[in-house]
Formats: sequence, structure tokens, C-alpha cells
Amino acid sequence: MAALSGALAATSHKGRWYVLVMMTAVYAVNIADRYVVSTLIEPIKAELALSDASVGFLTGVALAIFYVSAGIPLGVLADRTNRRNMIAISLAAWSFMTMLCGLAQNFWQLLLARIGVGIGEAGGTPPSQSIIADRYPARIRAAAMSIFAVGAAIGATLGSTGGGWLSDHYGWRMALFIFGIAGLPFALLVWLTVAEPKRGQLDARGPSEEIATLSQTLAFVRSQKALMHVLAGSAVITYWGWGTLWWTPSFLVRSHGLSVGEAGALLGPMHGVGGTAIMLLSAWIMHRLAHQDLRYQTWFVAATTLLAVTPSLLAYSASSLQLATLMLWLFVPVIYLYLGPTAALLQNLVPCAMRSQVFAIFLFLSNFANLVVAPQLIGIASDLIGPRIDDPRESLRYVLMVNAVTGLWAAWHYMAAAKELRQNIARAEGLTAQTA
Repeated sequence: MAALSGALAATSHKGRWYVLVMMTAVYAVNIADRYVVSTLIEPIKAELALSDASVGFLTGVALAIFYVSAGIPLGVLADRTNRRNMIAISLAAWSFMTMLCGLAQNFWQLLLARIGVGIGEAGGTPPSQSIIADRYPARIRAAAMSIFAVGAAIGATLGSTGGGWLSDHYGWRMALFIFGIAGLPFALLVWLTVAEPKRGQLDARGPSEEIATLSQTLAFVRSQKALMHVLAGSAVITYWGWGTLWWTPSFLVRSHGLSVGEAGALLGPMHGVGGTAIMLLSAWIMHRLAHQDLRYQTWFVAATTLLAVTPSLLAYSASSLQLATLMLWLFVPVIYLYLGPTAALLQNLVPCAMRSQVFAIFLFLSNFANLVVAPQLIGIASDLIGPRIDDPRESLRYVLMVNAVTGLWAAWHYMAAAKELRQNIARAEGLTAQTA
């Protein structure tokens, strides 16, 4: 306890808040560089003469294949190396590759650049999560992770509003080039100003130099039923929320006659204002409930997801732009709510030597659902339905309506996770990497 008290004192000053702000900024850049391509689907498709399936592969699958492939090896590396340096190098790498996306002159150049973005981004979030876990004790990690998740709302806002505006005024290539170059100063700031904390310094058993192999981590994950449900639920919720929104700018262009810039301007405040507000509210709720039954985290995610299924369905079925906009305002902010509690659960359900690895597994599953399955499956379904309906431009509407009900599946997994949560957290706190 003395070691833990000392660690708490050492990390209670403004330094840990600075680290949280910097990691949040890195996450915002990550999401912005990813989400801007979703905003630019229509001009990319028009210039390169692509089908929906092809543009889904180019903008989503190309990044995801290498993102998910590189994510787990880089997560293993993050549990063994200096995490601060890894974040800075990864941020610089994916920012540079985003710039190259803006300079691409044909399909294959853009494809290779997107692959580079995926590899770079895979090295950013797992070590960021691990650093935050070593700055905040278990009981308030959910609040800290909810603040970290605000970066997703900020990044999506920049990618949607900024990307759409830049595309309308300067073209999609210039939009990507500007988004890429903007990340480089943040990489330098991380390198120069963020300190590397001791691993496990705020855990019950104190700092640890243990190393867990990937096979040990996978075996431990499989033995934790609550963790398995959280991983499955987060993958489905990402498919339901972010996968659906991947095609929403195109839906607004096709079904409601908006320009790319107008669609981005419509969605941007939903991410920036709505997403940020609801994430700050989530952080406050997590902080207020910090000393309650830890199952509140899974119940919170399940309940908010269930409540958002109806507006997610109505958003794509409504013929009125006004009604669709109202429903999107209810749906879009909610897709951020699972991020903070889920990140805290992942950190609390495994020993410190496995934290980057388990978060890399989470990213593998979530981004496979979000960037591989959703863009490709929705694109293929749209291509198949289009020739069979009176107005082919409405094909996305029908596919997205069906997609909206998958939120029910995600909510079930979080409810199931609650049954084993307390026992699994206790087990994670009591086991070392060697005995896992």
C-alpha cells in the first residue's frame, strides 16, 4: 500500500492531465486522418470511376487489412518498449502517409498510401491506452478513458467538417495533404514533452517488469468470459455505429441531394458538439459511479446502445431530411459512449504486462468490423440492390436500415459480460503474467 500511495502522489499533479490531453490529441489526429476519407468517398469515387464495392475496399479495407495485421505485433512491442517513442514515431509515419494519399494520382498509388496509413495508425492507440492506465488508478480509469475518447469526437468532426469544406474548395487531394501535414507537430510534442511511466505503478501489487508473451495473453483472454463478451460486444457496436456512419455522407448525398461539403457540415457538429458533450457527460457519470459496483460500466453501455437503436433505424428510413437530421443527432453522439467504459474494462480485466496487447486485440476486432466488414459488406449489398429497385441511388438507404438493428446484438454482449465481471477483475488483479 505504501508503494501504491507513493505512486498515486507522484501522478496526482497536473502532469497526468497533460499526458491525458496529449494522448487525446493523438487519438483525435488518428480518427481525423481515418474519417476524412469517408467524407471524401464521393469525389474519390467519381474521379477514379469506382463502384461502391471498389471504393469500400480502397477507403476502408485497404487501411484495415494492414491496420489489423500490424496491430497485434505492435501491441506486443508496446508492452516491451518505450511507449512514448512508439507513439511519436507511429504518428509521424501515418501523418506522412496521409500526405502521400493527397498526392496520389491513381488508384494504386492511393491504395499503397492507405496501406501505409493503416500500418502507422496501428502503433498509436495501444501504447496510448497503456500509458493512461499507468497514470490513473483502476477506479477512475473509466473517467479518464472517457475523456480520452473525446479525441474520437474531435477527430471525426475535423474529418467530416474540415474534410468536406476543403474538398469543396480545394479538392479531395489537398484535403488529405493538409490533414497529413497537421499531424507532424503533434508527433514532435509527444517526443519532447511526454514522460514514460513505470508499468503497473498504480496497480494493487505495484510496478511490474514482467513480460507476457502473445500466447500467454491470448490464453488469459480466452479464460476471462467477461473480457470475451466485451471484445465481441465492442466489435459489433463498432460495426453498428462507425460502420454505418462510414457510408452516411454518401447516403446524405444520394438520398437527400446534399453536396459533400453540406453532408460534412451536417454531420460535423453531431460529432464535435454532440460527441464531445456526451463523452464529457459519460466521464462525469463514470467519475460519480467510480466507487459503485463495477458492473455499472457494462450496464451503461448496454442501456445507451439499446436506446439508440430506434433513432439509428429512423435516421435512414425517414424521407424527410429534417427528421433524418434529428434522428442522426440522437444516434451519432451515442456511438462514442462505449469507448471510455470499454477501454477501462479492457485495462482492468488483464494484468499490466498484457494491456497493450489486449487493446491491440480489441482494435483488431473492432477495426475488422468497422473498416473491413462494414465498408465492403454495405458496399456490396448496395451494388446488388441498386439494379433491382426503381431508384438505384436509394440502395444505401435500405442497406443502412437493415444494418441499424445490429445494435441489439452489441447490447446483449455487454449485458452478458456483467455476469462474470467482478470475478474476472479480481482474477486479473491477483494473477501475474507468468501464471496467466
